[in-house]
Amino acid sequence: MRIEVDGATLYVEVAGDPEAPAVLFWNGGGCTLRMWDRIVEWLGSGYRTVRFDVRGTGQSSPAADPSQYTLEQYAVDAVAILDALEIERSHVWSMAWGSRAALAYAALHPERIDLLALYDAAIDPPDVPAQREGSREAVRKQEAAGIKRFERPAGWHEHANPDSVRPAMQAISRGFDLAAAARGLAMKTLVATGDHDPNLPSSRDLAAMAPDAELVVMENVGHGSVLQRPDLATAIFADFVEANT
Repeated sequence: MRIEVDGATLYVEVAGDPEAPAVLFWNGGGCTLRMWDRIVEWLGSGYRTVRFDVRGTGQSSPAADPSQYTLEQYAVDAVAILDALEIERSHVWSMAWGSRAALAYAALHPERIDLLALYDAAIDPPDVPAQREGSREAVRKQEAAGIKRFERPAGWHEHANPDSVRPAMQAISRGFDLAAAARGLAMKTLVATGDHDPNLPSSRDLAAMAPDAELVVMENVGHGSVLQRPDLATAIFADFVEANT
C-alpha cells in the first residue's frame, strides 16, 4: 500500500492477522523493507508485521523538501502509517541505521510502543570499514562452524530513486540527541549486537543508559545481523517478546 504523508508517498507492506500483536520495522542503512522478508515469513501469523521505506529510499518517493530528511519527520511518518492502519501500539524492531531512527521514534512517541528491539545499535559515529571487516571475519567463523550462509533477500538494497538515498540516510547526522533519547526510554528494550560488530561498545553504552534494557551479544555475528543471521535474530526477538508479554 502507499500512504501520503507531508508531501511524500510512503511505500508500506502489511502482513499477518489484524488481531495479532503488531511489529513495526525500521530498515538498516541503504536497505529497503525487503531486508525483512525472511523475518516476516518466520514470524508467521503470530504477528501483524508493518514495514515501510523511509522517504527517499526503496519504493517511497523522495521528500517534498530536503529539510524533511530528519529523524523527527520519519517519526511523524511512522505514526501516520500506524494511524492509517488503526494500530495504536506496536512492538518495534530495527537494525543498524534503523536503530537510530527507531530510538528517536521511541523517544518522541513512547505511547505507541510496547517493546523495543534495537539490533546493531550505535549512538556514536559509524566505522564503516571496521563494520565490513568484522562481518567478513564473522562469516569466516560461521563457515568454519558449519553454520548455513543466508543469501540476502532480492531487492534488499534496490531503490526507485537512488539519488535520494544518501540525503535520506544523512538524517542521523542532523542533531538529534540519541544519548538523551536512550536515557529517557520508557519501555522494555532489547539491544542485540554481534561480537564482531564494531558497534558493540556503543551498544553496551546504550544498554547501560536505558532505564530498562537488556544486552544480548550474538556470537560470531558481524554488522548487519538480521541479514547475516536471520535465524538467530528471529529467535532472540521471539524470546524477548515471550519473556516480556
